[in-house]
Amino acid sequence: MATERPKDKFGAILLRAALWLALLAPLFYSTYGFANWLASRRDVGSIIFAWERDIPFMAWTIVPYWSINLFYGLSLLLNDSKRGVDRLAGRYLTAQAVAVTCFILFPLKATFVRPETSGLPGFLFAVLGGFDKPFNQAPSLHIALLVIIWDHWRHRLTGIAGIIWHVWCFLIGASVLTTWQHHFIDIPTGALLGLFAVWLFPREGELPFAGFRLTADRRARRLALFYGLGAALLLASAAGGALVSPIALVLLWPALALAIVAFAYAGAGVKVFQKAADGSVPLASRLLLWPYRIGAKINLWAWTRTLPPRVPVADGVFLGRFPTTAEANGFGTVVDLAAELERPARASCRWISLAVLDLMPPAEKELSEAVQAIEAARRQGTVLICCALGFQRSATVAAAWLVGTGRSHTAAQARELLAASGRPVHIQAGEAV
Repeated sequence: MATERPKDKFGAILLRAALWLALLAPLFYSTYGFANWLASRRDVGSIIFAWERDIPFMAWTIVPYWSINLFYGLSLLLNDSKRGVDRLAGRYLTAQAVAVTCFILFPLKATFVRPETSGLPGFLFAVLGGFDKPFNQAPSLHIALLVIIWDHWRHRLTGIAGIIWHVWCFLIGASVLTTWQHHFIDIPTGALLGLFAVWLFPREGELPFAGFRLTADRRARRLALFYGLGAALLLASAAGGALVSPIALVLLWPALALAIVAFAYAGAGVKVFQKAADGSVPLASRLLLWPYRIGAKINLWAWTRTLPPRVPVADGVFLGRFPTTAEANGFGTVVDLAAELERPARASCRWISLAVLDLMPPAEKELSEAVQAIEAARRQGTVLICCALGFQRSATVAAAWLVGTGRSHTAAQARELLAASGRPVHIQAGEAV
């Protein structure tokens, strides 16, 4: 049984946060200022939609706009562990590094000229103008940090405080337009960057890049190359298409999703999907990889729409595609091998996720764990073994269960039994024990 991590002392947490702030603050102002200076010496264009000219200037919204600076520091200082501080700082550092790199490579300029303001708004605009020039636009670092800070506090604030937090974050997000600091294109690109930073440094679990080793598996390498080329093609289409219409930049989203999937096959493994043992997926992973998951669901429908959703294997154990809510709730337990798909939100059955990459066979350890889980769950009710299509990963596990529990004497006999069910199964020799 795993032992609980000893709690860090508040003083140690505060010191860790202060050290990070001492690094992040000067790094931000120096790199941000350098990007501004560099852009000021170049001919810088803009990306603006015609309807943006109807956005009103609302001077008072500089207050929520500025408030993100307060939350930036407080979020680091108010943590419950040194690891929490490190992960939040990692998010900040990622957002700053990627945004500043973009500002240097392809700077954009805000074109609206603000009217004169007075009072507190006038003072805040004057201070802002002292270091923030109109060149650093997409992706909006302000929006990226907002996504990071919003995610940090939404787990801590509930009830009325949570509602107030969401409303205030909305005002911060809207203020980048109503203060005429940014154009619209900066918002979705900034949000994508923020989600990437949150995904890269999750609150719980392993870091996606931890322990990365380039795979030696030829099939995995081919798939990594396939998804990598897809990501590169989408990225090139986004860059080329933006010369015609800025709407083409929406392709950055699926490009990033496919790049992450390529990273998984290259050696990072299933942890890039951040799927928990109960089949749930955190919000950042859900949104960031949404284009890929939509493609996976379309593929699921295309291949299985004319097939029964599941077929019996033996003794209350079934083999099938990834279930809908209604299909899942018809079983006592679902043993899920699909790393890329999330448990249906309203599924009330017991759910066991043993994530395996698509088109890759389960490892010996995963097969052993799956066989034990199926046999234990079978005693408590019906069991569905599933992956995306129910053709390969789940079929391999079903065959291993048949052999491992003596229901089939050999792997060949198990494959024949599954093939006789009428459902396509693709188990290569040596993939079932």
